[in-house]
Amino acid sequence: MIGSSTIEAELARLSPPVDPAPAITIAERLDRLDKARRLTRDMGADALLVGAGASLRYFAGLPWAASERLIALLLPVDGEPVLICPYFERGSVEADMQIACDYRLWHEHESPSALVGQAMTDWGLSKLAVDPSMSFEMVHRLGRETGLEILEASAVINGCRMYKSAAELALMQQAKSMTLEVHRATARMLREGITTVEVTNFIEAAHRRMGAAGNSFCIVQFGRGTAFPHGLPGVQSLRENDLVLVDTGCYVQGYTSDITRTYSFGTADDEHRRIWEIEKESQAAAFARVEVGVACEAVDYAARAVLEKHGLGPDYNLPGTPHRTGHGIGLSIHEPAYLVRGDKTPLAPGMCFSNEPMIVVPERFGVRLEDHMYVTESGAKWFTEPQPAIDRV
Repeated sequence: MIGSSTIEAELARLSPPVDPAPAITIAERLDRLDKARRLTRDMGADALLVGAGASLRYFAGLPWAASERLIALLLPVDGEPVLICPYFERGSVEADMQIACDYRLWHEHESPSALVGQAMTDWGLSKLAVDPSMSFEMVHRLGRETGLEILEASAVINGCRMYKSAAELALMQQAKSMTLEVHRATARMLREGITTVEVTNFIEAAHRRMGAAGNSFCIVQFGRGTAFPHGLPGVQSLRENDLVLVDTGCYVQGYTSDITRTYSFGTADDEHRRIWEIEKESQAAAFARVEVGVACEAVDYAARAVLEKHGLGPDYNLPGTPHRTGHGIGLSIHEPAYLVRGDKTPLAPGMCFSNEPMIVVPERFGVRLEDHMYVTESGAKWFTEPQPAIDRV
């Protein structure tokens, strides 16, 4: 099927899902806030400050990107949340907020840090756990201007976001199923001479046809370019018998997909096939190692053991795998925990990971097969089934 169709025909095939996953409910968001309160109390803090970005969306449903202006949710361990917000943004913010909260507003010449400090003073609190994704500049100013004791809140943020609910899994499943369909369409519309820019533009249009707002990201590489995990700059043109590597995703209500396919446009040579089969075996070994209670790093070790068996590596040596086996995924493309040596986080139900122990043959080619899995009581489950063969997507 690779190279058997056209751009126009493949776009015409695509349409949004007929039964889209439901949105996260307000009740689930309130449960998240309660869990955050418990974890904040457990770490010895009095309140949690969540800055704009993925975590603010997680707790409040507000899809607001971080900027130089502080927008943040202040959550006391006992009491209702407060949103620190620029005065002129209140209307836009309220239109997206999914939880009820009080608002403390600041004008452009005023200090939002002072509002955080005043709220803490009003509540008689002094220890503030701060979202680790907030900029150093903001956190430094907050500590300097308020005198609050600042604690780093990874234990709270990760303790909530690492473990996905059934509703989150459904949204992630939709995003990944959409992207897999886009991968199939992309492989079919390839032709000799097509450029990486044309393929990227097609993938953007295809994701839109599926109902997404376009690509969350996109990497398209041909031939030698596949040997670089995140690609080479510039425009490449597809030639007969090139390897093709496409890594892309989209968002569904903030939750992301991230799937990679590597295949041959034409006839794969013996070395391409050998490395591709080792990659598939390594991906399968990582999947099989997933078990509740096992450390994340054990999955990385399992993938690398396959490579060493075939004379690749060891460790990060090339030819072999130059990066970790996988990363957590959810509202962020890369988020804790990580399938890498040194990450001893125990696997638990609801954790979601990429599985992508890429093999690089320096300056020649690379093979990355990336699918995503989630942890259940009985082991790992795939969101998307792995690629079956080097000539089948």
